[in-house]
Amino acid sequence: MPNDLNAPLESAADVLRAASDVTLLAHVNPDADALGSALALGLVLHRLGKSVRVSFGEPETVPETLLGLDVAGLLVPASAVPAAPEVLVALDTGSVARLGPLADRVSTAGAVVVLDHHVSNPGYGTVNVIDPTAEATALVVLRLLDVLGVELDEPVARCVYAGLVTDTRSFRHASAATHEVAARLLAAGVDAEAVARPLMDSHPFGYLGMLAKVLGRAELIADAAGGRGFVHAVVTLDDAAGLRPEEVESVVDLVRTTAEAEVAAVLKELRPSSWSVSLRAVSAVDVREVAQLLGGGGHRLAAGYTAEGDAADVLARLRVALETVAG
Repeated sequence: MPNDLNAPLESAADVLRAASDVTLLAHVNPDADALGSALALGLVLHRLGKSVRVSFGEPETVPETLLGLDVAGLLVPASAVPAAPEVLVALDTGSVARLGPLADRVSTAGAVVVLDHHVSNPGYGTVNVIDPTAEATALVVLRLLDVLGVELDEPVARCVYAGLVTDTRSFRHASAATHEVAARLLAAGVDAEAVARPLMDSHPFGYLGMLAKVLGRAELIADAAGGRGFVHAVVTLDDAAGLRPEEVESVVDLVRTTAEAEVAAVLKELRPSSWSVSLRAVSAVDVREVAQLLGGGGHRLAAGYTAEGDAADVLARLRVALETVAG
């Protein structure tokens, strides 16, 4: 992590040391990096005697695969988040809008600490610790924990590891330094298989039926993305019925394996005619730019946005944005 973050890290630590009540928020539809980062820091602050809560704007339920990280019962529903938090910490949230229904807390909080690794983050906090070179926000949180001078024990290390293993795609996108961090987490007692399997390699039987339908409708457009290839799939509400959000979110990791496509997209229906779109690229196309054209954001090879309309219209607009960036 760059040394020029030393000052904001110290400022963030000072804010948290002085606080008596801290609210930590992940982005809507939180993943393991967002919620793992929030719970790691939250657990440490809880042990330091702070009143702590961890939450996110939507959906109403916590992803089942992440529940086990909350060893201290810090997770609360969005309705339990104070209207004017003393200190608000936003984690892995590249814009205020990504806080969803809780976005207004940024303007009402006494202080706002932003911990993130999205290059598109504008720095909307009173203290901003943003490292676009970090593979996961969990790495930013770990460095903050070191500044706070707290012990890295197994429950905290497990939360950090959950964010790291998922955002690096099982360390395939990890630097040598990040592998060293992983070794440190394992030395703290983390059981790598026990953490990774429920997050990445365990699904109910109904998942197979959903995949059969969704992947059977997938379409490859070989001349799209500037001739590099574009593959897409659509997951409707009917397809996802009875399955956890985790199952729906994982579809893009299968679609992206298409060898003939540089860019992959999965449309996931949230409500009738309302979609969450996940974008992935192999190496040549910056899908963050594509997502930004459509009101979203993310990273160069992994990004997303939300859209309204029928699936055909959403795909048509996506194709235009994709050709604008890749063509």
